[in-house]
Amino acid sequence: MGGGLLVAGTTSDAGKSVVTAGICRWLVRKGVKVAPFKAQNMSLNSFVTREGAEIGRAQAMQAAAARVEPSALMNPVLLKPGSDRSSQVVLLGKPVGELSARGYFGGPGGPGESSGASLYGGRREALLGTVTECLEELRRTHDAVICEGAGSPAEINLRRTDIVNMGIARAARLPVVVVGDIDRGGVFASFFGTTALLSREDQAHIAGYMVNKFRGDVTLLEPGLDMLRDLTGRPTVGVLPFAHGLGIDEEDGLRVSMRGAVRESVVAPPHGADVLRVAVCAVPLMSNFTDVDALAAEPGVIVRFVDRPEELADADLVIVPGTRGTVKALAWLRERGLADALQRRAAEGRPVLGICGGYQLLGERIEDDVESRAGTVEGLGLLPVRVRFAREKTLERPVGEALGERVEGYEIHHGVAEVTGGDEAFLDGCRVGSVWGTHWHGSLESDGFRRAFLRRVADAAGRSFVPAPDTSFAALREEQLDRLGDLIERHADTDALLRLIEQGVPAGLPFVPPGAPAHPAEAPAGEKPAVPAQPSDGVADTVSTAASGAPDQSHSFEALEGGTR
Repeated sequence: MGGGLLVAGTTSDAGKSVVTAGICRWLVRKGVKVAPFKAQNMSLNSFVTREGAEIGRAQAMQAAAARVEPSALMNPVLLKPGSDRSSQVVLLGKPVGELSARGYFGGPGGPGESSGASLYGGRREALLGTVTECLEELRRTHDAVICEGAGSPAEINLRRTDIVNMGIARAARLPVVVVGDIDRGGVFASFFGTTALLSREDQAHIAGYMVNKFRGDVTLLEPGLDMLRDLTGRPTVGVLPFAHGLGIDEEDGLRVSMRGAVRESVVAPPHGADVLRVAVCAVPLMSNFTDVDALAAEPGVIVRFVDRPEELADADLVIVPGTRGTVKALAWLRERGLADALQRRAAEGRPVLGICGGYQLLGERIEDDVESRAGTVEGLGLLPVRVRFAREKTLERPVGEALGERVEGYEIHHGVAEVTGGDEAFLDGCRVGSVWGTHWHGSLESDGFRRAFLRRVADAAGRSFVPAPDTSFAALREEQLDRLGDLIERHADTDALLRLIEQGVPAGLPFVPPGAPAHPAEAPAGEKPAVPAQPSDGVADTVSTAASGAPDQSHSFEALEGGTR
């Protein structure tokens, strides 16, 4: 069995994904066969593996850091929000239905009940068994597995149902390094408080801390690190400096205000006389917004997210991205006046690109009895396309040709599009005038196709923009991952990390009071849960599948905010 380590965080967005990817890249450069793992992820930013399984894009990028093919084993449970009240549950790469927060986690029990145990039943044990089996399979086939936690391990309201932080750490006997974002402030309190809120059994796995995004002279930080060690008995195993452009594919855009945000671009002048301005409509439940990263990597291309019609005025290209709520996004565009602006653009021959859900709402009609259950809804009518939502999700990795160039992409959608006309075919979609639509995510990462598309956009927009002839998006990604590996190699205590990975949980880690009381539902430390005969059994009993009607919308889904990220 290979070694392992779990990277937890004091908060969401503390840098767990980046640190996990960096450790993977550092290890693989040392000749270690390593794999990433995240037991449970909450994200609208997903990817399709070669076997047709849907996983979080962050885990796919971490697999690239480890130079291994991504697999459903690396992210066995994926939650895809459909509203603030419900989420689609993807188990081992396949959707199994919709659940409310209470339906997934259980909720407060009635009088005399133990904190919702009767509602939750045996699902935690079943899911923990499933994710533990996936982790063990990766550890059997790799020298090391670097696991990523979710949110904070100190979310004591969710500890009973945890399968991604201390739940998996204890089940798999993993040492835990806690990452804190010092740029937010309060990092020492966060490290201490995170540890002190854990039960004695959970604390026994917290092996050290890692400071992320530090600015300034590290010697000024060292007295605090010494005091933290005196208080907790645990070392700080790295102080990573603040650096721009190191974030890999974000897990979730729901918590981030996209208004006015600009995707980070290569600092290089345009090759032609003009820049090219790209506006991305920040639709609700936006998914796979990283599709535009390849555009932002082009010198002279400026990408920004917008939510007002006047912000489209100077855009040379408007992109309507993917969304987990096509009908909801369509209503939002109309409410904001963006739908009218898009229709005016099309009439004026100014470029528009719709991707996945954005492609669907540019069509004539949407029949949706699955996602929104809104029935038949009129689209924007910019493309001769009729969409019908199927209960089965399309999960594919297509390869094709467009604009004379080879294109690779991936598809994640319930909507089935019938193309009834158009000026020319465009991947699986079509083009009419200056309006383009396709279900393919990731197509713009194909360098030749991206350059050909940008030339067409520049011509239609009347811009003297020339794509750089040598921009390789894959090479830029590799450089980014190498920079993450460099951060770990240069600024972390790599000897300490190797000891944790190889030797496991250190003995004799002290208890930091007060500690949270152990919940009755927690398994004793080191005890492996039972594994269900069928991995989906633990979910299927209360999942509201598409065939069984609307999901439970009666309780807030906010409990997922931190504990499942």
